[in-house]
Amino acid sequence: MKVLVVGKGAREHALAWKIAQSPIVEKVYAFPGNAGISQIANIPDIVNDSIESLSDFALKENIDLTVVGPEDYLAKGITDLFESKGLKVFGVNKVAATLESSKAFAKEVMESANIPTASFSTASDYEAGKKMLKNFDFPVVLKADGLAAGKGVIICENYETAKKELFEMLGGKFKEAGSKVVIEQFLKGEELSLLLLTDGSNVKKLLFSQDHKALLEEDKGPNTGGMGAYTPVSFADDKLYEKIESLITVPLLRELKKREIDYRGVLYIGLMIVDGSPYVLEYNVRFGDPETEPLMFMLKSDIVPYFLGCIERSLENLPEMSWKRGYGATVVMASEGYPGSYRKGIFINGLETVDNNCSVFHAGTVYNKNKKMVTDGGRVLMVTSSGNSIKEAIENTYKNVHKISFEGAYYRKDIGYRELNRGGQ
Repeated sequence: MKVLVVGKGAREHALAWKIAQSPIVEKVYAFPGNAGISQIANIPDIVNDSIESLSDFALKENIDLTVVGPEDYLAKGITDLFESKGLKVFGVNKVAATLESSKAFAKEVMESANIPTASFSTASDYEAGKKMLKNFDFPVVLKADGLAAGKGVIICENYETAKKELFEMLGGKFKEAGSKVVIEQFLKGEELSLLLLTDGSNVKKLLFSQDHKALLEEDKGPNTGGMGAYTPVSFADDKLYEKIESLITVPLLRELKKREIDYRGVLYIGLMIVDGSPYVLEYNVRFGDPETEPLMFMLKSDIVPYFLGCIERSLENLPEMSWKRGYGATVVMASEGYPGSYRKGIFINGLETVDNNCSVFHAGTVYNKNKKMVTDGGRVLMVTSSGNSIKEAIENTYKNVHKISFEGAYYRKDIGYRELNRGGQ
């Protein structure tokens, strides 16, 4: 098989890395790709990153399977276009992508299906929004309705802060994504990520994982796209999964079918576990980032048949996925200034010194004109390793983080701290 991975971040690097290991895959392409991805996949010369250019390439090269990473391609309808040309593509269609591209739509779906989630209101007018805020206890959460690269969520501790943030969001802080804002009651509990593959009727679950969205240690500071993640999570057992399945997954798929939405691809459920009960914080329609990195690192099964099973509506014929024992952990190395403005083009040193049992997935790298690898993003590298215990996995990961350097490199030093405090084995 020839496989095309669409995207340019560490998520796509991890997917391409895993796909390349499949015995049924002969060649992997990735576009736009990055410096790290170019070491394991072919970066084709395509005119631009439009979905039309990508479909032209897939037809010309007889691509057998396309795997779409980023949500914006899905929201633009890449799946609809590829399928209309007879191409196999893993990723939800444009209508299904609305579950992520509109937080308000997702909340309305949850409300209709009686799925447990925080109480909410939706504002597109500042004066009306100010009045809505008075109906909430604080803290509250403000969410940009549209796609904001994982940064459109703000926790507000009091009314004055919420008013100010609401004004800025509706005023263009997140551009068009913030033209409508979901005001949501803050839920206090333990955050959890669950990724499922679905063919619209059947699901195959990946391990539970937990990411670290805040920039600073102890989950302080501004939200980011994610500063690290680990898998599995010791308190997330089969009993909890059964609750999620009956209260959230089954009702959602039933509701989508009722609306004639053909949902095939990844279903990412962002959860808050409150006193043992699961509540949905958000849905994503693609692989989470940075959860994908430790998940792909720990996955023993060949993932390609599962992608095909989703596309061909035949997931029920496949066994549950198998996993390595122990834990996987990922630490993000970011540019100084992220998630705000940051410099690019800084030399990266030490990548050749990492251990054989460590994978460094590239989020924002490029080769400069002198063929040297340099930084090209806010999140630059995602250092990933494993261990028999969470302690060993984290120690192995940080040992390799310390071998890599670039000017201004920043990373959290407490990834996995909650699991360590639980004594996860």
